Amino acid sequence: MLPHAVITVTETGALNVTLDGTDVPPPEGEAWTRGTFGPLLDALTRDRTITVRIEVHESDGSVFTDVIRARRRTRPEPPDTQAETENKTEDDRETRVKSRSKRRPDLVEVTGEGFVPGEDVAAAVIVSHTDATSTGHARALLDRRRLRSLLSDGGGEVILFGRISGTIHVRRLS
Repeated sequence: MLPHAVITVTETGALNVTLDGTDVPPPEGEAWTRGTFGPLLDALTRDRTITVRIEVHESDGSVFTDVIRARRRTRPEPPDTQAETENKTEDDRETRVKSRSKRRPDLVEVTGEGFVPGEDVAAAVIVSHTDATSTGHARALLDRRRLRSLLSDGGGEVILFGRISGTIHVRRLS
């Protein structure tokens, strides 16, 4: 069972926080506020090493729920041993450097504003559009070949979705 954090926003903007029913006090001499939401999430998730279910109760009565996932652990690349390094020629090393540089990602920045500080923001590539039925339901059929094509050519649109605030930004990649 996931740890369950309940964050209640007061009329003054201060946050009352519990984790599995136990109060989570702010750092000495401070208060939890919207401005300290990021450090609060870090405290609740132990710097993103554990997954926590978050429930935010706004002062207007609305409630937002999200799961803040732990970050995946990455393994460091093993260093070359002394013997391996001595056996490599200069050409081998140059080839390794070139192949590593080919694997570097070609990054595209997508930005938006209006999110709650520290909230989890999902980024999704739009691959298709559909219409809702008269009953409000929607269905999408996706062609796996088209998905691979869209992702490989870098075209399309991206959605940034704030899981707590519900803020949505749609941006065209170019």
